[in-house]
Amino acid sequence: MRWLLGLVLNALVLWMLSQLFSGFYLSSFFAALVAAFLLNILNWTVKPILTVLTLPITILTLGLFLFVISAVTLMLTSILMGSAFEISGFGTALLAAIIIALFQTFLINPIKNN
Repeated sequence: MRWLLGLVLNALVLWMLSQLFSGFYLSSFFAALVAAFLLNILNWTVKPILTVLTLPITILTLGLFLFVISAVTLMLTSILMGSAFEISGFGTALLAAIIIALFQTFLINPIKNN
């Protein structure tokens, strides 16, 4: 049940980002739910592999390179979604990854853990 709550909250964050940034497009809230689901799957599968492969640069940047990895997973999600979810560039994806991480840390995780 917590996983489903986290999925809906992540979809809300994605939908909010699509309303704030012109380079971040979602066709509907259902597309946001599908994007959140795909993003969760990519975070479970691809992100750990990328983290291990880029461990030296992650250590050199004191963990800040993890935002780049999160931006890559967002870009992969937009590629998988096609025209329903589009990100205009890597800078937009990086900014969105940082905002998503802040929402995860301060809002979504405390709500899911209660």
